[in-house]
Amino acid sequence: MAAFTFDALGVPIVQAPLGGGASTPALAAAVSGAGGLGFLAAGYKPLDAVRADLEELRALLPDGVPFGINAFAPPGRGAGGADVAAYAATLQGEAERTGAALGTPRWDDDRYAEKLDLLCEAQVPVVSFTFGCPPAGDVERLQRAGVAVWVTVTTPDEGVAASAAGADAVIVQGVEAGGHRGGFDDAAPGELGLLALLQLVRAAVGDRLPLVATGGIATGRAVAGVLASGAVAAQLGTAFMLCPEAATAPAHRDAIASGRAPTALTRAFTGRTARGIVNRFMREHSADAPSAYPEVHHLTAPVRTAARRRDDADGFHLWAGQAYNLAEAVPAAQLVVGLAEEARTALAAATRRLDSAG
Repeated sequence: MAAFTFDALGVPIVQAPLGGGASTPALAAAVSGAGGLGFLAAGYKPLDAVRADLEELRALLPDGVPFGINAFAPPGRGAGGADVAAYAATLQGEAERTGAALGTPRWDDDRYAEKLDLLCEAQVPVVSFTFGCPPAGDVERLQRAGVAVWVTVTTPDEGVAASAAGADAVIVQGVEAGGHRGGFDDAAPGELGLLALLQLVRAAVGDRLPLVATGGIATGRAVAGVLASGAVAAQLGTAFMLCPEAATAPAHRDAIASGRAPTALTRAFTGRTARGIVNRFMREHSADAPSAYPEVHHLTAPVRTAARRRDDADGFHLWAGQAYNLAEAVPAAQLVVGLAEEARTALAAATRRLDSAG
């Protein structure tokens, strides 16, 4: 079995992996160093880049301090694959605007097998999976290497499947969460809010499996809320994106800091349902975007990269959760400490209210 236990954490706060750019070894090290659990993102990255991030993070942390890495389970083939060419035709204006050619749509599994080899070889303390559940044999292989396996779920049935595969914990992702819906099937992305989903997953899997809650958590009060609801830890993503250690693009930082626009779910950028701050690209292309990940991701990647480099916040994805306007531009360690203290205060106040009512 895996060696990691939640008792190893000083505070029950997990930093979401923030795949696609914001993830850095410095951010993960700051969170783990403050007693939480920092994460690196392996998704989208070449194998050598994942290895380099892992080596840098380990150099920043004292021996024995836990951390995690997130990987993509091999995605299924979206139902809209045949519609990608038609969608590409609607994106020619984006290519002209940025001066970047559209990419070539293709399906791949993000080099799953090679990354699995690396994670076992490196004996990473925790590996979380998004977009599906690894086969039970892969879960067992990781656990034999001393790796704890977490699986992201968005429905009670996904929680049952993860439990059956032998997962050490499940990340229960409410619909409030920023970025991609992390569940198994884009044709049926979980649409439940976090509080309802926590209760339903707990009822479905029983008391054995630890639940990590994520989605719209931005304050210590919210951390307290999910702990009181049965989670063993709270995972926050957008809350860390304004920290100086995060590699959040300047235009993305500005969009989060302004807090003016709403968020919405879209497939426009990658072909898989994800939540971001509404911008021009999302408004113009969401209606036409097929469910076809990662084909659409590869198709739009060059124009998104070009827009990001030009600080054009209307031309690339601005992933953010529903509570994004509560994010603060403070060092990550300070944020972890502050969240934990506010959570303690909130839980103590709730206990006093219950006691006085009795």
